[in-house]
Amino acid sequence: MKIYTKKGDDGTTGLIGGTRVNKFHLRIECYGTVDELNSYIGLVRDYQKEDITRADLKHIQDILFTIGSNLAADPEKSKMQLPKIEMDDLVLLETKMDEMTAELPELKHFILPGGHQAVSTTHIARCVCRRAERLVVQLSKKEQVDDLVIQYLNRLSDYLFILSRKTAKDNQIDELQWNSKAK
Repeated sequence: MKIYTKKGDDGTTGLIGGTRVNKFHLRIECYGTVDELNSYIGLVRDYQKEDITRADLKHIQDILFTIGSNLAADPEKSKMQLPKIEMDDLVLLETKMDEMTAELPELKHFILPGGHQAVSTTHIARCVCRRAERLVVQLSKKEQVDDLVIQYLNRLSDYLFILSRKTAKDNQIDELQWNSKAK
């Protein structure tokens, strides 16, 4: 099977269900940003030392593929049975956040991204996740989007923030605190 089809040479792409849309369509921006996020999660995973965290991140990548496939489908025309995100997926993120938070010092300041490549990469993934969430919310105002997709992206950005703190702790990196000059 060839990877190229030449069907997109005119600046359009096909959604699951057959609908052709411009490559700048909001739905394409959504699943393209989720794909970008998934790539960053892979990089975050590569930096992790703990097998359990690496496994958790692999699971998150699987969920992001599910989200991407749902965003790539025309909600009006697709007849394909796609995997769905479940409430258990959100609960798992919340559980993992609670476990990591229990190991961390209380947060008393805003944290600046940086200090180590593993920490910085996790913050970049968090920012891409927030962008994906904003785009999907925008799409949901125009077209059908599963509410759990928005909720998952919201939780995932929180998870990534906490993971960045845990990564700093695990690597014995001091968190960079933001100190406002305004008093």
